[in-house]
Amino acid sequence: MSGSPHRLPPGQRAVVGFPRFGIDLHAPPPVTASEISIVVGGDVAEALVISDALLGSLPRTAVDADLHCVAGWSATDLRWEGWRFDDVLNRLILPQTPEGERIAFLVFIGADGYRSIVTREDAVRANVLLADRLDGEPLTPEHGAPIRLVSPDQYGYINTKHLTRIELHVEQPEPIFHPRRSVQRALRAVHPHDRARVWQEERHRYLPSWLTRPLYRLVVRLPAPRADH
Repeated sequence: MSGSPHRLPPGQRAVVGFPRFGIDLHAPPPVTASEISIVVGGDVAEALVISDALLGSLPRTAVDADLHCVAGWSATDLRWEGWRFDDVLNRLILPQTPEGERIAFLVFIGADGYRSIVTREDAVRANVLLADRLDGEPLTPEHGAPIRLVSPDQYGYINTKHLTRIELHVEQPEPIFHPRRSVQRALRAVHPHDRARVWQEERHRYLPSWLTRPLYRLVVRLPAPRADH
């Protein structure tokens, strides 16, 4: 960016480009359909399927926002396009949900099995999208095609890619992050923070940020930093 330096959350450093991130970086992205199909379940009377056609009834929007990895790197100056999740929830989902006013938590599940749990308060922030485009192009498999959650004020592990299912819950669900036991055990051992808000530096559920920063950098190798940061 020109002018004043790009402001980053505490403990973050900008990197070149937008590296792929996630649990299974050694494996190729999951094979997904080109069409959007998101099943809505959980505390609902019956399942609802959100399709391209249903999303087409909502206004599209664009959000200029960075994405921040909990390990300490940030991909900056990204332009996401899609639909505000607030619109999706309040105009498409909750009118079909008897428990609508009592829904407090949402679980976002990807085609790779990864799950993130988000409070309703965080999910309906104005910059939270279901995004299908990045920097003017359709999402690539590496970055979550055909559609993904984008919540810029939360660390990357909240931003589920390859979105195929959303579950609504009145009570906070059990923190299950992945169906594979080895991955689930590893993630539970890390104790990721429930809300993961980047400006509050909520990286770990129990440990202070000054301790978790070097620990994450020992485990996760950071990409090359940008020359202007």
